[in-house]
Amino acid sequence: MKKYKNPTPTVDIIIEIQGGIVLIERVNPPRGWALPGGYVDYGETLEAAAIREAREETSLDVDLIGQFHTYSDPKRDSRRHNISTVFIARPSAPLDPMRKAPLALDGDGSRSKSAMPPLRQVARAASDAKNIGTFTRDRLPSPIVFDHAEILADYFRVRASKKKWVPAVPLNASLTPIGKK
Repeated sequence: MKKYKNPTPTVDIIIEIQGGIVLIERVNPPRGWALPGGYVDYGETLEAAAIREAREETSLDVDLIGQFHTYSDPKRDSRRHNISTVFIARPSAPLDPMRKAPLALDGDGSRSKSAMPPLRQVARAASDAKNIGTFTRDRLPSPIVFDHAEILADYFRVRASKKKWVPAVPLNASLTPIGKK
């Protein structure tokens, strides 16, 4: 029986936030800055993997905007042949820059006893990330590992173009697999 050596599916997530994008600094080799992302678990959809990896590495819950592109160069990762589907996402709740949720206030400025404070998220490095940051095209960190510099160049080029970006695969909120109802 022939033994097959197949590429491994992965996801990377471009999280758009406050005029920039989120990158993580990796704990494990190759060390450097990267998009949040990782391997797709057996039985998991690409979309579910992207949401999970974003949460694991950045502590952020995200809404996927759409599939950006798939990168398949066999040399994109020196460890093995990975095929990465890249998604664009945004945080599903506002970020809390002060690392605590603001108080809900009544009309007179006093603390509300009935209103819940709005849910706020805090971006923080988690899982195999040792640091996290939001970066613009002009202020990217170094080094950027894997082929993520190429992915970011493609992303910034598309975002800067006059044409409106249309996702390769638009996503709906239910993430229902194609062909299922």
